[in-house]
Amino acid sequence: MFTGSIVAIVTPMQAGVAPDTALDYIALERLVELHIEQGTKGIVAVGTTGESATLTEEEHCAVIEKMVKLVKGRIPVIAGTGANSTIEAISLTKCAKEAGADACLLVTPYYNKPTQEGLFQHYKVIAETVNIPQILYNVPGRTACDMLPDTIIKLSSIDNIVGVKEATADLTRINQIREGTNSDFLLLSGDDETTKDFILMGGNGVISVTANVAPKKMNEMCMSALDGDAKKADKINEMLDGLHKALFIESNPIPVKWILNKLNLIESGIRLPMTWLSKTSEEKLFKAMKQAGIV
Repeated sequence: MFTGSIVAIVTPMQAGVAPDTALDYIALERLVELHIEQGTKGIVAVGTTGESATLTEEEHCAVIEKMVKLVKGRIPVIAGTGANSTIEAISLTKCAKEAGADACLLVTPYYNKPTQEGLFQHYKVIAETVNIPQILYNVPGRTACDMLPDTIIKLSSIDNIVGVKEATADLTRINQIREGTNSDFLLLSGDDETTKDFILMGGNGVISVTANVAPKKMNEMCMSALDGDAKKADKINEMLDGLHKALFIESNPIPVKWILNKLNLIESGIRLPMTWLSKTSEEKLFKAMKQAGIV
């Protein structure tokens, strides 16, 4: 159900940079229709790229509910519901279930640096409390917390923990996790730059930032890799490689929102402490856009 190119979609906002920049549901609908038309296989709402850290809990739940209504069951909706408080993560996960999301994506608790046992207990309690498919999310570059393969394997024995988004870019972990889990446990990349190899090595897909701005090509690359067509996947990925890198020249989602604005898909809105893209980064992004053939 959750394979191929899954977009970690931005949360569109009206123009401006402020603590409370207004959400733009009209632009969100435009993005949803674009992704369905271009072949994206699923949508993650209110993840890192969706600025979950700057939305209130009420807004967070409202965006998930709106996303489910816009998608209308055409592709899966995965709701970002992770938090560094187990109570808050449970609350957000309950919201997602009530809204009709197909699954939840739960980032490792950030800042407070739990132990591996703390991670296990955190995810175990959430899974036992809310009966919805749950995907673990490991991104130590953001959270200062690395969920090790052994912990992922241990958690995979819990029925509604169905997979992991692994964003370390450490491809050696794929075999470790695959060997210790059932064949239906999902392995999703969280690093666009290594996604092609991740899938060719046995991964199921990607939760992608690049898919925001090049959805068709990202889907084609992933499907080629899933089909075992390394040559075709390589060719497409060469076009996307500039985007994979340039989308992180400033903190995500600053670059991806800038590109979407230049493509006339969203307004130039973002919430503090994120700021709009600096002038010095624009040339690199334009170059990556040209390489990918999106301008």
